[in-house]
Amino acid sequence: MALEDKQEKAVRHAFGNVLSFFVLLLIGVFAFSIRLFSVIKYESVIHEFDPYFNYRVTQYLTKNGVYDFWNWFDDRTWYPLGRVIGGTIYPGLTLTAGTIWWILNFFNIPLSVETVCVFTAPIFSAFSSWAAYLLTKEVKGVGAGLTAAAVLAMVPSYISRSVAGSYDNEAVAIFALIFTFYLYVKTLNTGSLFYATLNALAYFYMVCSWGGYTFIINLIPMHVFLCIITGRYSSRLYIAYAPLVVLGTLLAALVPVVGFNAVMTSEHFASFLVFIILHVVAFAYYLKGILTPKMFKVAVTLVVSVGMIVCVAVLAILIAVVASSPTKGWSGRSLSLLDPTYASKYIPIIASVSEHQPPTWPSYFMDINVLAFLVPAGIIACFFPLSDASSFAVLYIVTSVYFSGVMVRLMLVLAPAACIMSGIALSEAFDVFARSIKLQFPIAKQTDDASAEDSSQVSTNNGVKPASEKTEDTLKERPSRKSKKKEKEKEKSKSTSVTKQIKKKLLILPFEASLVAIVLLVLLGSFYVVHSVWAAAEAYSAPSIVLTSRSHDGLHVFDDFREAYSWLSHNTDVDDKVASWWDYGYQTTAMANRTVIVDNNTWNNTHIATVGTAMSSPEKAAWDIFNSLDVKYVLVVFGGLVGYPSDDINKFLWMVRIGGGVFPHIREPDYLRDGQYRIDSQATPTMLNCLMYKLSYYRFVETDGKGFDRVRHTEIGKKYFKLTHFEEVFTTHHWMVRIYKLKPAKNRIRGKTKKFKSKTSTGRSNQKRSTRATRKNPYP
Repeated sequence: MALEDKQEKAVRHAFGNVLSFFVLLLIGVFAFSIRLFSVIKYESVIHEFDPYFNYRVTQYLTKNGVYDFWNWFDDRTWYPLGRVIGGTIYPGLTLTAGTIWWILNFFNIPLSVETVCVFTAPIFSAFSSWAAYLLTKEVKGVGAGLTAAAVLAMVPSYISRSVAGSYDNEAVAIFALIFTFYLYVKTLNTGSLFYATLNALAYFYMVCSWGGYTFIINLIPMHVFLCIITGRYSSRLYIAYAPLVVLGTLLAALVPVVGFNAVMTSEHFASFLVFIILHVVAFAYYLKGILTPKMFKVAVTLVVSVGMIVCVAVLAILIAVVASSPTKGWSGRSLSLLDPTYASKYIPIIASVSEHQPPTWPSYFMDINVLAFLVPAGIIACFFPLSDASSFAVLYIVTSVYFSGVMVRLMLVLAPAACIMSGIALSEAFDVFARSIKLQFPIAKQTDDASAEDSSQVSTNNGVKPASEKTEDTLKERPSRKSKKKEKEKEKSKSTSVTKQIKKKLLILPFEASLVAIVLLVLLGSFYVVHSVWAAAEAYSAPSIVLTSRSHDGLHVFDDFREAYSWLSHNTDVDDKVASWWDYGYQTTAMANRTVIVDNNTWNNTHIATVGTAMSSPEKAAWDIFNSLDVKYVLVVFGGLVGYPSDDINKFLWMVRIGGGVFPHIREPDYLRDGQYRIDSQATPTMLNCLMYKLSYYRFVETDGKGFDRVRHTEIGKKYFKLTHFEEVFTTHHWMVRIYKLKPAKNRIRGKTKKFKSKTSTGRSNQKRSTRATRKNPYP
């Protein structure tokens, strides 16, 4: 019977592994497929703004090789400063896509670099689902892992940053984040140095991929410190953390964009402090094992005192290093996370980015949907029982909820944690409800009664033995100590299994209630699937460079951006400089192949403030600024005709704020009427005469005769005016992108102005002026 039970368990285990493998394979295919709506509905095109820079860098990498990539100085950005690409980007995404392209070419699969870049994010979304399975499996088992993987495959928050064409750092960074956490938890559960080494390598890949690696190097020390103060220290905890700090920091310093920041910035100091505390605790536990209790007390006081001295010395050094920095060693984005009002007060360039704004409550329902209601149940389930792995999962969800509430971009970090907790909640709920139905089903009852009768018969046979058996037993020798230990272990295992069965029976719910609960959970899951598919197909599939709108006439496509960049590429010289707001710098460089003044890297606030000041100044002053920067063309985005809200007029106040932060003569109140931002007849003269207003609304009254702005829902204040220092050279079909050329400087006239030769000539000129004055001036 024992052999048959073992064989049955082995077959069941093998079948479960095969089934799990095929389920994970289907989850990966689904995660890849749900992100292809953008390609099916539109075309294979790069989305947004930042991905165009990554695409351009990947093109350079595949064409020139890794060595030239590390040493590439790009003179087409941030003119006249330029940019060292290899030392200012996180190369993980670029190297990953370049490696995929090289592998495909090695096997004679002729795919373009653009195609590889478009499909990199959907491929890694499947990897992220599998990594979520591995992490959740270490926390709560296979069932929870499969559920979490399925939920993560279609969570809208992750889909928004991983659709086909979204070639940004988060495409590979979320996989690296989850996989690093999995290897850390795996090392916690096994104490294997092999997994600890892999954990350091995964952390290195995360550092290469995204600046959000600081979340890892702060979350893991928080968990280690939590385990220490709650008395859960073990050798497994030491193995999981110590190699990560040593190897991970050394590897992180090899990334050029990080360098010595891995040991010199405040974001990393917590890991070093916990590293010292961990060694003090480890040494105390070591002394406890080799010393007597009396000697141990003396040694502990010595170790603690020395450890405190070391910690105070390290803190003093850190404070001295931090005090020399005006931001106390923190980056601007980190300070905006710790203090949500910091960016709006001191760094308007960070506050101007829409991704850095705090989210609204509807955005939570849009991005994680019903998972918001399942997360609390998952947190409660992690406490029964509480382990090192489950405590890490709880800490992960708590910290990610806080950071997502500060910055809407970090909803992406919340999504995996919410999926893990929801997977645990759904798995535990289905386990309870399914077991309740199984134990109360008629067939299950009959099998339970039969097993109970068999067990009673076995107990009676074991209780009364025949005489022949007794005589044989007396002839046998006494059992050895090893057999006694084995029997005790068997009895303990049986008792534990009995207690587990009793606890499971205590969780049995009524049959009807369990059935209704399962139906409700299935309906909840189906609602989540429908919402996720809708979000992937409608909300997040449209590329920002190709816009669409529906009306009673049908579907309208606005391809103005590519129309404008194509005009720049074919009608301007290669060396011409184009000025625009920094949002469009990456696209201008990648698609038009023209030199830009500022772009989306935003590393030089003064340079961006200079462009903002030019846009906020009168026409002549703006011409002087642009001419000093050798600018030939100015590009503005205008949505007043078609109702496109993300145009430069709506962004204009940020140009004023950023420019005024560097150049004090630009003041925001000068552009506001009674504290309100207006472009109608009540707008201030400073607003009506600034360059941005003129370049946006030049000839706009010719469209409908009124100059009605469909974004601001009002008629513009100044309708008729001429440009004296700029000339319009191109406006797209829907007026969304307008390009102007700087007029050349007028020749200077030497000497004094010539006087009129005679009175007759002056009389004639006065007559001409009077006749001109009687005509109606269309440009008052």
